[in-house]
Formats: sequence, C-alpha cells, structure tokens
Amino acid sequence: MDRPKAALHTRTAVKLLIPSGYIQKNGVRVPAYPSDGDTIMVNWKSYGGTETTVNGVFSIIDTAQITTRYRPDITAKCRLLRADGAVYEIRNEPEDVDLGKRYLIFKVQRVKGGA
Repeated sequence: MDRPKAALHTRTAVKLLIPSGYIQKNGVRVPAYPSDGDTIMVNWKSYGGTETTVNGVFSIIDTAQITTRYRPDITAKCRLLRADGAVYEIRNEPEDVDLGKRYLIFKVQRVKGGA
C-alpha cells in the first residue's frame, strides 16, 4: 500500500475542532465548537478558491484539499482552525485511503460571517 504523495509533506499545523454539543442559534440547532482543539499536521492544498454565481452575484469560495494521518474522530462535522484565525469546515466525509487506516483525504471550505 503506497501512501499519497501529499502525505510526505504534512507541514501545516491546524487545530482540529470537534463539535462538543449543540446550541440554539436564531431558532436553529447548530453544533457548538470549542475555541481550541488538538493540533494536527496536514498537507494543505489550496486551489485559489472556487468561482460560483449565486442569484446573479459572482463570488469566490475559499476551498482546499487536506491530507493527514488517520484519526477516527475526524468526521464531516469537524472544523479546522488555521494559525491565521481562518476557520474551515470539512465538506465531505473524509476518505480513508485504501481503507488502510493510515491517511485521510478530504475537502474543506472557509467559514465566514456569523457562522
């Protein structure tokens, strides 16, 4: 079983934010995230954002692909906090590469505004 090439370069430290429960926000039940979490090392591949048009408004969504060591607690409900304060949410269920429980690959999208 070969490791992904990106797994050789896990040089970016991020905080893994695992939801600790739920809160009511504007009448909607949303996950509550801690302000700090475990530090994990990842390979961060940013593609300069994804262009999209919603209701006639052109915008760029900040996205990236992440490769990291396998952790069973990393799920699609988690978020990542970068050193610059940017928060990213995991957009898909993390893929266990070759089902070997060694590496995970997933996509993230930046959370901005009142989230």
